[in-house]
Amino acid sequence: MVVMKETASDAEIEAVVERIERVGAKAHVSKGARVTVIGAIGDVETDAAVGALGLEGLPGVDRVVPILKPFKLASLQFRHGEQSVFEIGNAKIGGPYFALIAGPCTVESRDQVLATAEAVKEAGAAMLRGGAYKPRTSPYSFQGLGVEGLALLKEAKERTGLPIVTELMDARDIEPVLEVADVIQIGARNMQNFTLLAEVGRAGRPVLLKRGLAATLEELLMATEYVLKEGNAQVILCERGIRTFENAYRATLDLQAVPVLKELTHLPVVVDPSHAAGRRELVTPMSLAAAAAGADGIIVEVHPKPEEAVCDGPQALRTAEFAAYAEAVRRAAEVAGKVPAGELARAA
Repeated sequence: MVVMKETASDAEIEAVVERIERVGAKAHVSKGARVTVIGAIGDVETDAAVGALGLEGLPGVDRVVPILKPFKLASLQFRHGEQSVFEIGNAKIGGPYFALIAGPCTVESRDQVLATAEAVKEAGAAMLRGGAYKPRTSPYSFQGLGVEGLALLKEAKERTGLPIVTELMDARDIEPVLEVADVIQIGARNMQNFTLLAEVGRAGRPVLLKRGLAATLEELLMATEYVLKEGNAQVILCERGIRTFENAYRATLDLQAVPVLKELTHLPVVVDPSHAAGRRELVTPMSLAAAAAGADGIIVEVHPKPEEAVCDGPQALRTAEFAAYAEAVRRAAEVAGKVPAGELARAA
């Protein structure tokens, strides 16, 4: 990590970039309000070559700091200990901002998605989630409406103004997803689909990356590097439960991941209590715990009639009860020092 002086000129920054790339490393330039940081990324051999360049002596360079973590661009050290804040539509996420992302597990019909979108907006959600493409354990289960589902999400966005979070499963579907999505979700099963991660990195759209069912935090952050190294700096990490020996609920929600990730990375961290719990009655207490633990947001499932849902109905909150839920979560987030983002801030 090359830290430039506040007075460094564009020409001096470009000279450092050119010197780094000359030895086969990749230079990532991050311009802050006052200081520019250049990350030199490569394998062991290129790291050694960069170290031998004597960059400390170049004009405009303040200091060179080695990043010892295997995840370079995601490292908190890369941002001098400063948490990243992303603006997505009217909402902010990361740093002091808390964003509530809510909507149906899957888009089923026009009435269902529009009713849900209006309910979560009214209650203060910052973004609307909804699946047009659904990864299912069984190949015989409902797989989503695909392009038709994306069109319904687009209509919901036009009606409510809420940014859309939707999942991409296959790089072949990226163009229609990009026409609608403000945030591309990569599900737990695709966390280590490195080709797909690189593709969304090149797409330049914010990415919400879910932790795999058996992934360590380091493996999650290394997966993040596949997006970041392509030039896409906006990645939101999601803890959604990991597989353990316990079978009283669907997955074990690892809330310790929130403060630990905050020690390791500058990227925002959100929690998905719906998929971890698998049971509606567990979603609220786990949401409150996540907000109190310092999460930057919660992504939660909401449905007008969960008992009629095509998938994951038992874990979906009812739209009629969502406003009370959102208010409780907002208060818990404020206890942790968070400022409500987007519609949640206006609803407060």
